[in-house]
Amino acid sequence: MSTNIQGVGEVRPVPGPELSGAELLRWYWTLEELTALARRLGVPAGGGKAVLTRRLAAALDGHAPPPPAATPRRAGRRLAAPVDGGTVIPEGQRCSQVLREFFVREIGPGFHFDAFMRDYVAQGAGRTLDEAVAHWHATRRQAAEPQPVGAQFEFNRFLRDWHSRHPDGSRTEALAAWRDHRSRPRG
Repeated sequence: MSTNIQGVGEVRPVPGPELSGAELLRWYWTLEELTALARRLGVPAGGGKAVLTRRLAAALDGHAPPPPAATPRRAGRRLAAPVDGGTVIPEGQRCSQVLREFFVREIGPGFHFDAFMRDYVAQGAGRTLDEAVAHWHATRRQAAEPQPVGAQFEFNRFLRDWHSRHPDGSRTEALAAWRDHRSRPRG
C-alpha cells in the first residue's frame, strides 16, 4: 500500500475481493496484481490489461464479464520466399521474416516494421510489395514525428510526458514520479 500525498490521506487499497468494480477502476494496477486477483476470484486472466481490468470490475460488482472482443480472422496462405516487388500481399499476411528480408534488401538496413508498415501489411491485401516500399518512403516524415503511445502502455506514456516537462530530469527522478503517480487514484 502507498499513501496518496495529494488525496487527503487516501491509501491505495490491496487488490482483493472486498473491492468494488468502481474502486478497482480508480487505481493503477500492475498486470501481475490483476492476474493474481483474477486467479483469486476464479476469473479468466487472459487478454490484455484493459480487458482483464474490465472483466475483474464486472466480477467484483457481481455482473457477467463483458463479451470477448471479436478476434481477427486468421486467413489462409502467407508469403514464402522468394518474393519480389510484384508479389501481391495476401489476405491475413503478417509482418514476417520473409517480408523483413525483402524490405531490408529494397530499402536498406534502416528498415523496421513501424506502425505505418504494420498497418499497411495488415490492410494491404491485393497490393504489391513495390507499393509497400513506396508507402515506407512516403511515411518517413510522419514516422519521424512523435507518435501517440497506446493506452495500454501507460508507463511509456507517463515517461514521455514527464521527460518533456523535465528535459534535464534523471531516470531515477522519473521512476520516483511514476511510483507517486500510480499510487494516486485516477479521478
